[in-house]
Amino acid sequence: MKGKNNWACFLMILAGVVIGGFIGSLFPNTFLNFGQTLGMDSPLILNLGILVITFGLTIKITIASIIGIVIAIVIYRFL
Repeated sequence: MKGKNNWACFLMILAGVVIGGFIGSLFPNTFLNFGQTLGMDSPLILNLGILVITFGLTIKITIASIIGIVIAIVIYRFL
């Protein structure tokens, strides 16, 4: 993989996650939607008087998104 762009690999993996998540949402009652949700239950709120900033992050890892990542990496290696 020498000479390939790392940003292109990152974007391919990100696209694989998004497409895998979309495919998983098309089939809600299958094994593709089995997974784990990681992140904060409630967001962190920073109130500075005139400015309120809310921080929150939740990641849902499913079988479909893992399959999407694997397919994206395989496609990236052959391009």
